Amino acid sequence: MQRLSEFKEQCGHITVVQNNATTDYLELAYLQARSIKRTQTNKSYAVMVDEATKALIEDRHLAVFDYVLDIPYGDAAREDDWKLANDWKVWCVTPFKETIKLDSDILFTRDISHWWDLMRTKEVCIATNIRDYKGNISDARAYRRLFDENNLIDAYNGFTYFRYSRTSTEFYQTVKNIFENWPVFRDDVLKNCRHDKPATDEVYAIAAKLIGEERCYIPNSGIGFTHMKGAVNGMAVNDTWTDKLYHQLDGDKLTAGFYRQLYPFHIFDKACAEALSKQYD
Repeated sequence: MQRLSEFKEQCGHITVVQNNATTDYLELAYLQARSIKRTQTNKSYAVMVDEATKALIEDRHLAVFDYVLDIPYGDAAREDDWKLANDWKVWCVTPFKETIKLDSDILFTRDISHWWDLMRTKEVCIATNIRDYKGNISDARAYRRLFDENNLIDAYNGFTYFRYSRTSTEFYQTVKNIFENWPVFRDDVLKNCRHDKPATDEVYAIAAKLIGEERCYIPNSGIGFTHMKGAVNGMAVNDTWTDKLYHQLDGDKLTAGFYRQLYPFHIFDKACAEALSKQYD
């Protein structure tokens, strides 16, 4: 594993964009990029795309995507519906010396530039806090049995800071190895693993365990995002929050359940994200 291009800027954001049969991730990234341009002091934004998704990019996308990067080393997720296996490759192509890697369905509603100084105290900083729509840090464990049973950090890869360094090199090499050797980890390393294929949160948590968790996150930092999964927000595990809560996007002001959203907002419901994208001015 090696860097494949020169750095272009000091800081910026990147997301992996691969459309599948059910979700237009390109449209989600377009919404995310516009929200970053509207709210953040650091506005630079890159997408890493496969060939099929790249062919769909229009002038409106290029107006907010500062960098469009090809997935290197072939598309490891070509046959997957849920395309996660290329995640580690962001380390190889990011144009930024310091990068925030994002899930593409996270919306920014206010400037969080002050987080950069805190995250810089680590070479890799994985979010380990999520909040409900009221802004409370969540202790919901409904989706986290594997983490609890294997004593893993509560990793949420959807918001991860890393900078070019020895630790990030080791971390993403380990992430690569876990993705490529998942049956070994699933069957011989983890207890009670129910995942036929690897999910990125679990992979990041295992990688942190292997290289030293203390190198990969900041305990009790508050760095993270609002996550709109049902059980996180006092609903049933499979509930869709848009069916339960009033929500409105007015410029940069996002309201869910009559609460103004002040943290990066993981929309989670892809249909809602696509609808919000059409509202965003």
